[in-house]
Formats: sequence, C-alpha cells, structure tokens
Amino acid sequence: MRKNRRTILSLLVLLITATSFFSCKDKQAETKDPNTADIIIYGGTSAAVSAAVEAKRSGKSVIVVSPDIHLGGLTSGGLGWTDTGNKSVIGGLAREFYHRVYNHYNTDEAWKWQPHSEYGNTGQGTPAMDGENRTMWIFEPHVAENVFEDLVKEEDIRVDRDEWLDRENGVVLKDGSIISITTLSGKTYTGKMFLDATYEGDLMATSGVSYHVGREGQDVYGEEWNGVQTGVLHHKHWFESDISPYVIPGDPSSGLLPRVSGEDPGEKHSGDDKIQAYCFRTCMTNHDENRVPFPKPEGYDPMQYELLARVFDAGWKEWFGKFDAIPNHKTDTNNHGPFSSDNIGMNYDYPEASYERRKEIIKEHEQYQKGLLWFVANDPRVPKDIQSEMQKWGLAKDEFTDNGNWPHQIYVREARRMIGEFVMTENELLKKKPTPQSVGMGSYTMDSHNVQRYIKEDGFVQNEGDIGVSTKGPYAISYGSLVPKKEECKNLLVPVCVSSSHIAFGSIRMEPVFMILGQSAAAAAVLALDKETSVQDVAYEDLKKVLLDKGQVLE
Repeated sequence: MRKNRRTILSLLVLLITATSFFSCKDKQAETKDPNTADIIIYGGTSAAVSAAVEAKRSGKSVIVVSPDIHLGGLTSGGLGWTDTGNKSVIGGLAREFYHRVYNHYNTDEAWKWQPHSEYGNTGQGTPAMDGENRTMWIFEPHVAENVFEDLVKEEDIRVDRDEWLDRENGVVLKDGSIISITTLSGKTYTGKMFLDATYEGDLMATSGVSYHVGREGQDVYGEEWNGVQTGVLHHKHWFESDISPYVIPGDPSSGLLPRVSGEDPGEKHSGDDKIQAYCFRTCMTNHDENRVPFPKPEGYDPMQYELLARVFDAGWKEWFGKFDAIPNHKTDTNNHGPFSSDNIGMNYDYPEASYERRKEIIKEHEQYQKGLLWFVANDPRVPKDIQSEMQKWGLAKDEFTDNGNWPHQIYVREARRMIGEFVMTENELLKKKPTPQSVGMGSYTMDSHNVQRYIKEDGFVQNEGDIGVSTKGPYAISYGSLVPKKEECKNLLVPVCVSSSHIAFGSIRMEPVFMILGQSAAAAAVLALDKETSVQDVAYEDLKKVLLDKGQVLE
C-alpha cells in the first residue's frame, strides 16, 4: 500500500514538473520578440533588397522595414533605361538582377505588345540584351519589381511594408550603437546591425549621424565642379534663346512667370542649401491597345507652362529627345531641354521635411508633370507637329496599376548625404587622389540636374546647376563612405545616402551602384557580427575577400 502511494506521489511530482517545464517554454515562446533580427534594414529601395539578400544568404536573420509598399525604388519605379556607365564593373547581386531581367526577356511570353525582333537591341553604350554576358539593362517597371519580389520570396526574407520610422522618438541608442527602431505604427524592431537604405537618409539623421544637404562650396574639398555653376551649360538643359521671364515679355513690372526665381543665384562656386531637381520617370506608350490618354490634373493651370510655350515659339524642336525605348512599345521618359519634367526649385525642403510635407511636395510634382503632359498634348500654343505626335502617346495601362498608371516613386536624385569616415569627392572619381578600401565601383558621368531657374543680368531667364563631367573611366568607392564616424554610431551602414560631395554623388547615385553598395554594406555587417566588432573596425582584407568571392568588382 505504501509502495503504491510512493508511486502515485512520484507520478504527481513528474506531472507537476513536466507541466511547469512546458508552461515556462510556452511563456518564453510568447515573450520572444518577433521583431528581432541580426540585421534590420530600413528602406524598400534596390539597395535594401540587395542588402537583405546578401544578409540572408550569409546565414543571418534579417527584417526589411520598408516605408514603401513596392520594392525596388527607382529601378522598379520607371527608371528602366538604366544609367550604367561601364557595365564591366557591375558585379555581385547587381549583375544577378540584370541577369534575371535577361532571363525574363529571353522568353516569348515577355513580348506581349511587340515582337522582340521589332524592339531591336539599343542600350546605353552596349546592347540592351547582352547575350555574351547574359544581362539585360533596359526593362519595364513591373518586370523589375517582379525580380525583386522573386528574390525576397526565394530567400524567405521578411518585409514589413508601409512602416515609417518615428523620426522624433523612434531610435534608441546605447553606448554609441542603435538598439532598436520604432515606426509610426508602434512596432519596435530590435537588431544588432542596422542599414539605412532610403533615398532620404531618415534613419541616419534620426540616429544623430552627421550629414549635409545642398552643394558644398568649391573650396570645401578642393573641387572644380561643386557649388553654384552660373554660366556653365551642359546637356542642352538650358535656354538657348533669349526668353523673357516676365508675364508681359520685357516688362518686369508685370511680374515673374511661374517657376522662375527672382532671387540672386549666388556667387559662382559658392555653396548653398539647394538640391538638384526631382521628377517622375514616366512609362509611356504609343500602342493604342495599352495606352491611357494623359489625364488632365485637378487644378490644371496652363500659365504654369508659359515658359515652355515661349521655348516652342523660339523654334525648339527636341521635345521627344528622352522618350527612351524600353520593351513592348514603352518608354522611360526623362527630363530633356530647358523646360521639361524636372520641377526645378520646388524640392529644396524635401530632405528635412516632415512626412506630411513630403507628400505635399510629391503631389505638387505629380500635378506639375501631369499638367505638362496635358499641356503639350492639348494646348493650342504647342506647335502642331509636336502636338499631333504627342497625342499618339499616353500612360502604359499595364504599369503602376494601383496608382493610376503613375510611378509610385518620385526621383529623389539627392537628399541628405552622410559625412562619414571618408568623404568621396570629384578628386577620387577623377583619380586625382587614391580611394582607400574599395567596396565597389562606379563609372557614370558626374551628373547633376538643374538646381535653380534665375534671371540673368541681361534680363533673360536661365537654368543653373546642370553638370555632366566624365569620370574618365571607372573609379573605386571607399568603405569609409558607407559608415558614420565611430563616435557617432558603431552599428549603422548607409549604402544610399553615402558620404560624398554633391558632385561626386552625381555619379555614385546610379541604381546599379546602390545595389552594389547595398550588398557590400550587408557583407560588412555580417563580418562585424561574426567578429563582434563595430562597422568601423571591420578588417578590410576580410571584407575584400568576401566581396571578391561574391563577384563584386573592386578595381
């Protein structure tokens, strides 16, 4: 009897112990933070996706916290006529992206509206479809987005979309490192390493990292092409004829036309807080079955385009100069000429603006650009030959289908730029000075769009800020330009708003380069985790070996 009691007591003890054990395990599972990962990436750009894929393939947990719903930034947002420069220096995941695009267009199904043979094979400097290297550099927006989505799905990468960083109280730092970030929805993400892969640099700025907005003076870094560039006329994006900026031509008392500044442009070579113009890279088509006529925007005012009417009156005939052809009878249409899709001078406060103000700026840009298209297609002052051709074009019905066929991403050509461990300048790009610790290469022209539209001393209007200067071949980009100063933050990398001068960023800012730098930044973050060190103390020789093994081109 006593033996049976002891047996029963023993079983009860075991049962209670087991129940307690599993209860504790359940509580641990419940309390484990689901928003924790080795690497937290803020942004939804091409750099963000590239970084996330690199992190995941390297065996690290990663969460992409994206303010965007659509992945890929400008690459999937209309910029399908890729600005590449020397394509031989595009390696790693960036090259994989363009290879996947190539594979898509190597199928009959890809050519819905146009036979492949009819499209031809024209690209920027090389064939659009490079059979030798199995890459495709020219593509439709939805194709790019599908490639990014495929990469995320294949690697099982978690992407939390429409999550906006709380820029007031959303970054927690301890001993010089970011511990967590919190979004406006109230979600908190905890990680060991963080990447800011946004065009705006919001995480970088909220973390207290130094940055610059605008153009540095020529003397800051000893550059020729920085600062105000009055009288420097590149790219044909300037007024070739004498055009009056006044409502009544030649009469200052009648007031200025819209979109002309009455302020002094500043002393040549001096710095300012102005930034190059933004626009949307619109995807157009002249294929009737897929064409949506240009919509007339609410609040349309033809007076906003009076300057363009005067440019047409002066005999300008290059309106269709940047209707660059992408597959299926579509275009990547970019700014071209003295008055075009670039909304000059209307974005100066964008980098530092609140989310609400940024939305206003984006909406104003959309209204301006839609009004511009409507004006050229409908206003009686437009030359008949240009207007009749323009009426054959419209927005592509099968692109940006959830946004009225309008691009979901404005072209933020420049916003904040970090001031990090190393600052890239035109001197490194022109090989006047060596670049230490290469983590990738660029090669595109140092390219700034116009910054302001002003009145010259002779009383006529002119644009200022457009620069196009060759880098005379590929150049290296320093690891130091991806990391903040160590005393400011030890576990943050910034592959988009990199540490560079205004004019150097004019070349670095190309989408393939952002993909390259996104991958390199993630590889560095992985090494910093493995070695339990700061991003500034990552051994470059270790990083170099990893990057070369991954197919990056460093020299």
